Amino acid sequence: MKTDIKQDHALASKPTAKSKLKENIEALVIAIILALFIRTFVVQAFKIPSGSMQNTLLIGDYILVNKFIYGIKVPFTDYTLIPIEKPKRGDIIVFKFPKDPDKDFIKRVVGVGGDEIRIVNKKVYVNGEPENNPFEVHVDPQVYPPGLQIRDNFGPVKVPEGELFVMGDNRDESNDSRFWGFVDLSAIRGKAFMIYWSWDSENFGVRWRRLGDIIH
Repeated sequence: MKTDIKQDHALASKPTAKSKLKENIEALVIAIILALFIRTFVVQAFKIPSGSMQNTLLIGDYILVNKFIYGIKVPFTDYTLIPIEKPKRGDIIVFKFPKDPDKDFIKRVVGVGGDEIRIVNKKVYVNGEPENNPFEVHVDPQVYPPGLQIRDNFGPVKVPEGELFVMGDNRDESNDSRFWGFVDLSAIRGKAFMIYWSWDSENFGVRWRRLGDIIH
Protein backbone atom coordinates (compact mmCIF):
# COMPACT_ATOMS: atom_id res chain seq x y z
CA MET A 1 0.00 0.00 0.00
CA LYS A 2 1.48 3.28 -1.11
CA THR A 3 1.06 6.46 0.91
CA ASP A 4 1.41 9.93 -0.61
CA ILE A 5 3.26 12.49 1.52
CA LYS A 6 2.55 16.11 0.64
CA GLN A 7 4.77 18.93 1.81
CA ASP A 8 3.36 22.22 3.07
CA HIS A 9 5.02 24.51 0.57
CA ALA A 10 3.44 27.60 2.10
CA LEU A 11 5.31 27.04 5.36
CA ALA A 12 8.48 25.89 3.73
CA SER A 13 8.83 28.77 1.31
CA LYS A 14 11.35 31.50 2.06
CA PRO A 15 10.11 35.06 2.74
CA THR A 16 10.55 37.43 -0.15
CA ALA A 17 12.35 40.77 0.10
CA LYS A 18 8.96 42.48 -0.19
CA SER A 19 7.50 40.55 2.75
CA LYS A 20 10.60 41.29 4.86
CA LEU A 21 10.27 44.99 4.11
CA LYS A 22 6.59 44.86 5.10
CA GLU A 23 7.44 43.11 8.37
CA ASN A 24 10.15 45.69 9.17
CA ILE A 25 7.78 48.58 8.47
CA GLU A 26 5.08 47.02 10.65
CA ALA A 27 7.60 46.50 13.48
CA LEU A 28 8.80 50.10 13.16
CA VAL A 29 5.25 51.47 13.24
CA ILE A 30 4.42 49.39 16.33
CA ALA A 31 7.62 50.58 18.02
CA ILE A 32 6.79 54.22 17.28
CA ILE A 33 3.23 53.84 18.57
CA LEU A 34 4.51 52.13 21.72
CA ALA A 35 7.12 54.85 22.29
CA LEU A 36 4.51 57.59 21.84
CA PHE A 37 2.16 55.80 24.24
CA ILE A 38 4.88 55.50 26.90
CA ARG A 39 5.93 59.13 26.44
CA THR A 40 2.34 60.37 26.61
CA PHE A 41 1.00 58.30 29.48
CA VAL A 42 3.82 56.59 31.40
CA VAL A 43 7.34 58.10 31.50
CA GLN A 44 9.00 61.07 29.84
CA ALA A 45 12.61 62.22 29.87
CA PHE A 46 13.67 65.80 30.63
CA LYS A 47 16.99 67.64 30.82
CA ILE A 48 17.86 70.07 33.63
CA PRO A 49 18.99 73.35 32.00
CA SER A 50 19.43 75.59 35.05
CA GLY A 51 20.70 75.57 38.63
CA SER A 52 17.44 76.40 40.40
CA MET A 53 17.20 72.90 41.92
CA GLN A 54 20.84 72.53 42.96
CA ASN A 55 22.15 70.50 44.65
CA THR A 56 19.27 68.06 44.27
CA LEU A 57 19.42 68.34 40.48
CA LEU A 58 22.41 69.69 38.59
CA ILE A 59 22.72 71.34 35.20
CA GLY A 60 23.16 68.50 32.74
CA ASP A 61 21.13 65.94 34.69
CA TYR A 62 18.73 63.92 32.56
CA ILE A 63 15.72 62.76 34.53
CA LEU A 64 12.71 60.50 34.17
CA VAL A 65 9.26 61.78 35.09
CA ASN A 66 6.32 59.61 36.11
CA LYS A 67 3.40 60.92 34.06
CA PHE A 68 0.56 58.78 35.41
CA ILE A 69 1.01 59.01 39.19
CA TYR A 70 -1.07 62.21 39.40
CA GLY A 71 -3.56 60.95 36.83
CA ILE A 72 -3.68 60.12 33.14
CA LYS A 73 -4.32 63.16 30.97
CA VAL A 74 -6.53 63.07 27.91
CA PRO A 75 -4.23 63.75 24.92
CA PHE A 76 -4.07 67.40 23.76
CA THR A 77 -6.02 68.55 26.84
CA ASP A 78 -5.37 69.26 30.53
CA TYR A 79 -8.24 66.99 31.60
CA THR A 80 -7.10 64.31 34.06
CA LEU A 81 -8.46 60.79 34.40
CA ILE A 82 -7.86 58.15 37.07
CA PRO A 83 -5.63 60.05 39.52
CA ILE A 84 -3.51 57.69 41.66
CA GLU A 85 -2.45 60.30 44.18
CA LYS A 86 -2.40 64.05 44.65
CA PRO A 87 0.79 66.15 44.71
CA LYS A 88 2.06 66.59 48.25
CA ARG A 89 4.60 68.77 49.98
CA GLY A 90 8.12 67.71 49.10
CA ASP A 91 7.30 66.26 45.67
CA ILE A 92 9.48 67.43 42.80
CA ILE A 93 7.24 68.10 39.82
CA VAL A 94 7.54 69.11 36.18
CA PHE A 95 4.83 71.51 35.02
CA LYS A 96 3.89 73.95 32.33
CA PHE A 97 5.20 77.39 33.26
CA PRO A 98 2.11 79.53 34.02
CA LYS A 99 3.54 82.55 32.18
CA ASP A 100 4.48 80.51 29.10
CA PRO A 101 2.82 77.05 28.83
CA ASP A 102 5.22 76.08 26.04
CA LYS A 103 8.02 75.94 28.64
CA ASP A 104 8.46 73.22 31.26
CA PHE A 105 9.65 74.08 34.77
CA ILE A 106 10.76 71.79 37.60
CA LYS A 107 10.36 72.75 41.27
CA ARG A 108 9.58 71.28 44.67
CA VAL A 109 6.05 71.50 46.11
CA VAL A 110 6.10 73.67 49.23
CA GLY A 111 2.38 74.24 49.74
CA VAL A 112 -0.87 72.63 48.59
CA GLY A 113 -4.42 73.98 48.50
CA GLY A 114 -5.38 75.59 51.83
CA ASP A 115 -1.81 76.03 53.11
CA GLU A 116 -0.52 79.40 54.28
CA ILE A 117 2.99 80.25 53.09
CA ARG A 118 5.23 82.86 54.65
CA ILE A 119 8.95 83.56 54.29
CA VAL A 120 10.84 85.44 56.98
CA ASN A 121 14.53 86.18 56.40
CA LYS A 122 14.80 83.25 53.96
CA LYS A 123 13.09 80.78 56.31
CA VAL A 124 9.91 79.26 54.88
CA TYR A 125 6.92 78.68 57.15
CA VAL A 126 3.97 76.48 56.16
CA ASN A 127 0.87 77.01 58.28
CA GLY A 128 3.04 78.71 60.88
CA GLU A 129 5.52 75.82 61.12
CA PRO A 130 9.07 75.86 59.71
CA GLU A 131 9.32 73.96 56.43
CA ASN A 132 11.18 70.67 56.75
CA ASN A 133 13.32 70.55 53.61
CA PRO A 134 16.84 69.15 54.17
CA PHE A 135 17.70 69.79 50.51
CA GLU A 136 17.37 73.59 50.43
CA VAL A 137 20.54 75.62 49.91
CA HIS A 138 21.38 79.33 50.09
CA VAL A 139 24.28 80.65 48.03
CA ASP A 140 23.83 84.38 48.77
CA PRO A 141 24.52 85.50 52.37
CA GLN A 142 22.67 88.78 51.78
CA VAL A 143 19.13 89.02 53.20
CA TYR A 144 16.79 91.49 51.50
CA PRO A 145 14.52 93.28 54.02
CA PRO A 146 10.72 93.33 53.64
CA GLY A 147 9.53 95.82 51.04
CA LEU A 148 12.79 95.86 49.13
CA GLN A 149 12.64 92.44 47.47
CA ILE A 150 10.30 89.46 47.90
CA ARG A 151 12.96 86.75 47.59
CA ASP A 152 13.79 86.59 51.31
CA ASN A 153 10.65 88.02 52.92
CA PHE A 154 7.32 87.07 51.42
CA GLY A 155 3.64 86.69 52.30
CA PRO A 156 1.75 85.44 54.05
CA VAL A 157 -0.33 84.02 51.20
CA LYS A 158 -2.91 81.24 51.17
CA VAL A 159 -2.66 78.63 48.43
CA PRO A 160 -6.00 78.33 46.57
CA GLU A 161 -7.63 74.93 46.27
CA GLY A 162 -6.53 73.10 43.13
CA GLU A 163 -3.20 74.95 43.02
CA LEU A 164 0.33 74.59 44.40
CA PHE A 165 3.07 76.84 45.75
CA VAL A 166 6.45 75.68 44.43
CA MET A 167 10.08 76.68 45.00
CA GLY A 168 13.51 75.60 43.81
CA ASP A 169 15.88 74.00 46.31
CA ASN A 170 18.46 76.65 45.36
CA ARG A 171 16.38 79.26 47.17
CA ASP A 172 18.49 82.31 46.27
CA GLU A 173 18.59 81.56 42.53
CA SER A 174 15.16 80.16 41.74
CA ASN A 175 12.42 81.76 39.67
CA ASP A 176 9.38 80.29 41.40
CA SER A 177 5.98 80.94 43.03
CA ARG A 178 7.38 83.87 45.00
CA PHE A 179 7.66 85.81 41.74
CA TRP A 180 4.92 84.53 39.43
CA GLY A 181 2.29 82.83 41.59
CA PHE A 182 0.72 79.40 41.88
CA VAL A 183 0.73 76.28 39.69
CA ASP A 184 -2.62 74.84 38.68
CA LEU A 185 -2.93 71.07 39.13
CA SER A 186 -3.95 70.75 35.48
CA ALA A 187 -0.54 72.13 34.42
CA ILE A 188 1.45 69.31 36.03
CA ARG A 189 3.34 67.05 33.63
CA GLY A 190 4.46 64.53 36.24
CA LYS A 191 6.66 63.67 39.20
CA ALA A 192 10.45 63.41 38.82
CA PHE A 193 11.77 60.10 40.17
CA MET A 194 15.19 59.17 38.73
CA ILE A 195 18.38 60.51 37.15
CA TYR A 196 19.28 58.28 34.21
CA TRP A 197 22.17 60.35 32.79
CA SER A 198 24.30 63.26 33.97
CA TRP A 199 26.75 65.27 31.90
CA ASP A 200 29.16 67.80 33.40
CA SER A 201 29.78 70.22 30.53
CA GLU A 202 32.32 72.28 32.51
CA ASN A 203 34.61 69.30 33.09
CA PHE A 204 33.48 67.49 29.93
CA GLY A 205 32.65 64.23 31.63
CA VAL A 206 29.92 61.92 32.89
CA ARG A 207 28.88 62.16 36.55
CA TRP A 208 28.84 58.38 36.94
CA ARG A 209 27.83 58.43 40.60
CA ARG A 210 24.57 60.20 39.79
CA LEU A 211 23.35 57.64 37.26
CA GLY A 212 20.34 55.77 38.60
CA ASP A 213 19.92 58.06 41.62
CA ILE A 214 16.37 58.24 42.96
CA ILE A 215 15.16 61.83 43.24
CA HIS A 216 13.94 62.93 46.66
